[in-house]
Amino acid sequence: MSVTVEIDDHSGFCFGVTTAIRKAEEELNKGGTLYCLGDIVHNGEEVKRLEHLGLVTINHEQFAQLQNSVVLFRAHGEPPSTYRVAQENGITLIDATCPVVLRLQQKIKRTYDAKGEDMQIVIFGKRGHAEVNGLVGQTNDEAIVVESQEDLPLIDRDKHVTLFSQTTKSLEEYNHLSKRIGAYLKAGKQCLFNDTICRQVANRIPNIRHFASSHDLILFVSGKKSSNGKILFTECQRVNPKSHFISGPDELNPSWLDSSVRTIGICGATSTPKWLMEQVRRQLETRVE
Repeated sequence: MSVTVEIDDHSGFCFGVTTAIRKAEEELNKGGTLYCLGDIVHNGEEVKRLEHLGLVTINHEQFAQLQNSVVLFRAHGEPPSTYRVAQENGITLIDATCPVVLRLQQKIKRTYDAKGEDMQIVIFGKRGHAEVNGLVGQTNDEAIVVESQEDLPLIDRDKHVTLFSQTTKSLEEYNHLSKRIGAYLKAGKQCLFNDTICRQVANRIPNIRHFASSHDLILFVSGKKSSNGKILFTECQRVNPKSHFISGPDELNPSWLDSSVRTIGICGATSTPKWLMEQVRRQLETRVE
């Protein structure tokens, strides 16, 4: 019997990542050197492709040493301090901050500027993540980052909370956390909830659940650094135990292709390029023919 292989139409780059990569390619086509502050996307294969075209990935320490150069800010966004360094060093910016992230940064900045002594800003996100660093920077680094309910002791129970979230986190986890914070605060103190989850990302969870449950075997293609990838892969595993996380076609394991497999689904994160999923399909089809 033949095996059917399908790539999920809803997987692949989100709008913010697509825009950042397009801007990088446009600038690289002009010639000259283009630096990118951090990996342009949390996918090693796509980073390699762009570096082959001339993109130079740098860290913040290297960025601070640049003078009169052209630097791309990726979709994750940057804190105000990074913009100040760029201005001081005569750096030309190509700002590819995702519009969703930019609006969130602005909202957090307004909240911080207007808050009283009885209010604290809490951000649900991955500590040290590029987007989260940019969000915390809007509060003069005063915001409290919580990754789960285990971090509740970081919050002052005697103050109100204004809660925000990294745009790519799970909406279900965010809603659950907001209730836990509300219950954790002392009587009379409130948790003001801001829905800051990107719907283009959040909507992928029900889509990927449906896709994963529709196939015998799931190959989830993603970079290991991708937070979004970890979230979506977990959702695949919940509905289909035969889900495997791979970074590319070289990680395919022949033992997964047993006689019970009749349909194989290939899907990925918001940071996974379509061309990489296509490579996986081509490699897979040579083994199941």
